[in-house]
Amino acid sequence: MTPAPQLAAVLEWWSSLYSNHATLRTAISFAHIGGLLGGGGCAIAADRATLLLPRNDVADRLVHIDAIRRAHQVVLGGLVILFISGVLLLGADVDTYIASRIFWLKMALIAALLVNGALLVRAERGGADLDTTDWLRLRRASLASLALWFLTTLLGAALPNIG
Repeated sequence: MTPAPQLAAVLEWWSSLYSNHATLRTAISFAHIGGLLGGGGCAIAADRATLLLPRNDVADRLVHIDAIRRAHQVVLGGLVILFISGVLLLGADVDTYIASRIFWLKMALIAALLVNGALLVRAERGGADLDTTDWLRLRRASLASLALWFLTTLLGAALPNIG
């Protein structure tokens, strides 16, 4: 017996509960979409603001770095909700997801998103003192963040439809 069927057998109770309760399915789906909307939306707004901010304005940069710090708190909260709801969704149909290339590609993009987020946090700690090179790194990380959030969302939408 391979690990996925063993895991599916252990999680059979959860899969049955999830499958037979529309309210539970709705709540978990809402948590997943809500985490994405809150966390991802806040990240996208912060990334956009980073890309639009003039490079030479130190005063605006200081205000912006503070806004990024506050945004990352919301993004982290959204990621926690996404993780918990994602584990519950995985547990409800583990055989399907474990075998899905799209699922594993989505997981790889999420890992890249987390690494990129750590780079953004590291860059923000430089504050208003970011030199031109640091600011360019922050802008590149913001571009990568935008791409990763949208690609991960695309794969999340594709997962139940394409597998």
